[in-house]
Amino acid sequence: MISEKLNNKRTIIPIASGKGGVGKSVLAANLSIALAKMGHPTVAVDMDLGGSNLYTCLGMQNKYPGIGDYLKAGNVGFDDLLVQTGIPNLKFLPGDGRTPFMANITYEQRLLLIKKIKAISARYVVLDLGAGTQFSTLNFFGLAYRGMVVTTFETPSVMNFVMFLRSFMFRVISNVARHNQKVLDMLIEAFQQPMKAEPLTVKYLLGKIAEIDPKLAKHAQLTCSYYRPRVIFNMGDHPDELNMLEKLDHTLKQGLSAEVDFFGFVFYDEAVRSAAKRKETLLNHYPASLASQGIGHIAKRVSKAWDRTSENSSKHLMETTRKQYEMWKIGKRK
Repeated sequence: MISEKLNNKRTIIPIASGKGGVGKSVLAANLSIALAKMGHPTVAVDMDLGGSNLYTCLGMQNKYPGIGDYLKAGNVGFDDLLVQTGIPNLKFLPGDGRTPFMANITYEQRLLLIKKIKAISARYVVLDLGAGTQFSTLNFFGLAYRGMVVTTFETPSVMNFVMFLRSFMFRVISNVARHNQKVLDMLIEAFQQPMKAEPLTVKYLLGKIAEIDPKLAKHAQLTCSYYRPRVIFNMGDHPDELNMLEKLDHTLKQGLSAEVDFFGFVFYDEAVRSAAKRKETLLNHYPASLASQGIGHIAKRVSKAWDRTSENSSKHLMETTRKQYEMWKIGKRK
């Protein structure tokens, strides 16, 4: 897993989800549009190799060569793949829409993509990753210490969100330990154990590593602490759904030793379906919709506070979501 510290020149934002159908690609596309509309040079990258469809959310056609062509042909310049979207400040890097069988890329191909993505010239590089916990997805999510994870409030979605972060933290630990065969063997054995009454935790794994190599255990713990994912709740119905944040935060800290920022809330909105049916962009064609307002608020937070850690993110998100909801109700009455 290769990471880079965020800087003032380029911010890479990987966007992932534990399962499909939670609106990840819609968020990635419209967050990119919102950042571009704010004047930030932005590139939206379709990294959902094996299921690329970000072009639909950007209101574009699947007619351009992309990452799949680059990896297979080898005679295409990476920068030449960038497509003008027609939206000022926004370019698009297609995935594998025209090149089948790209879901499982090689280790060398993954390293090449990481190198090329890090070299993209833009203020924001938004990566729409594949759903789930494939190794490639986990590694691309590790491109930045602050990535976004999208979930809905449905129980299966929340469970898969937790599972994604669990798999990611385990992947980080495994990567740190890759040169210590004894530790690696222990980790593999632990991962392959049948489901126990008590689930495998990061704290337990770090303790087992410390028994073998205390210095490596400290290094793994420090590396894990660098990552602070930003959680986006999508398709919400009411601010009260956020009442579960305290319990969720406790679960993440206890099981994963993970600190997260609860970063955004997007209300369920029929405008999202309407935009998809008409192959239009949500933000451009339905700017007054509740979903567009939610994504716009997330974009403002990205622009102003992406590098900052929120000490009480759950309280902040609940307050801003309630305020947005009350303003929407007032607008409906007029």
